[in-house]
Amino acid sequence: MNRYNADFRASTRAARYRTVVFDLDGTLADTAPDLAASINVMLQQMRRKALTVEQLRLFMGDGVHELVRRAMAASGGCAEDLFASHYPVFLDHYENHLADHSHAWPGVTDALQALLSSGVALALCTNKLEKLTIPFLERLGLEDVFAAVICGDTLSTCKPDPAPLLEAVRRAARSPAIFVGDTGVDIATAEAAGLPIVIADMIGGSPAALDPRVQAVISDFSMLVDLVLGDKGPVSK
Repeated sequence: MNRYNADFRASTRAARYRTVVFDLDGTLADTAPDLAASINVMLQQMRRKALTVEQLRLFMGDGVHELVRRAMAASGGCAEDLFASHYPVFLDHYENHLADHSHAWPGVTDALQALLSSGVALALCTNKLEKLTIPFLERLGLEDVFAAVICGDTLSTCKPDPAPLLEAVRRAARSPAIFVGDTGVDIATAEAAGLPIVIADMIGGSPAALDPRVQAVISDFSMLVDLVLGDKGPVSK
């Protein structure tokens, strides 16, 4: 039995939301260091200058295909033949170094457990490919946490199309729901799906945190627990 089913029976605190759907990269975990390392292995082979982790953070949100395209464009151009020949270099390296330096943000594990213990269903909606997402969740010890995991290639479309987010909510089978992300892509996805959006701004200065469509901004995951379970969150429509 998955932990979210077992903990549902032990619910002791009424939740404002019955499902919380999370983005992965940048929201639940800081994956930029390993993504940057793999990007730079590729750029080194292309004899281009390395990019910094902070530069790579700005390119994240639309999946690894777009991440690689943006990194190439920023380092000297992204012709289709270059992308076709060098994207596999990035992907091969990243598959083998998913969590060398990446980690869940502080407080994530405790927050997820608190939500599960109060009967809240957890789901994941990420543009990360399934073959990268599942092993990464296993490395974090989160493989049994989510009632639904929707990856960038689970459906025929990905975020900002609302279909993956709506499918995550459908599979979690509890409402009302709220989405937690970290980029403008997540905001647009939530808006299209008609769900409230919370932005996780874990290192400060996120442009998404200033978007007027955002219902709340968290810099600590205990804030999310209070928002979902307490009286501090926006009312889901």
